[in-house]
Amino acid sequence: MSTQRDRDDEGRARNARPRDGLGRPLPYGAEGVERQPEGVERSPQETVREAQHLLDEGMPFHAHEVFEDAWKTGPPEEEGLWRGMAQLAVGVTHAGRGNLTGAASLLRRGAENIAAYQDPHELDIGGIRRWAEDLAVDLEKGTESREPASLAPRLRGEHGPAGR
Repeated sequence: MSTQRDRDDEGRARNARPRDGLGRPLPYGAEGVERQPEGVERSPQETVREAQHLLDEGMPFHAHEVFEDAWKTGPPEEEGLWRGMAQLAVGVTHAGRGNLTGAASLLRRGAENIAAYQDPHELDIGGIRRWAEDLAVDLEKGTESREPASLAPRLRGEHGPAGR
């Protein structure tokens, strides 16, 4: 018995099931969160603004897709920056899904990938790295909320709840 896969306009396999704010598939017919379009070229400022909005709304999976677009369409010398930012957003996604070990690992990996950059595009690299390490420790201890919007970093400074 053959099952036909959902395909996009270009013929690529795409699961058409609706998704929640953490990217988890919902049953067909359920109301989900609109997906981020892929391959959008944004300026770095637009990337940061859109990703911050999505993080604040508790949609880190979608923020990761915005960062992934920047990594794939931006200049090669910024690939590590945007890949690291995407990993941080996926870390928050995993925290929201309850995968605390995976979340901590991705937060640390993302922080390491952005370390070489000196606050490009007004990103507060030092603050983001401190936020990621603090959150990774809290998640490993089980002392942090896993509500994604409450975990969102401030990409341009003043990180997270209680000044984190």
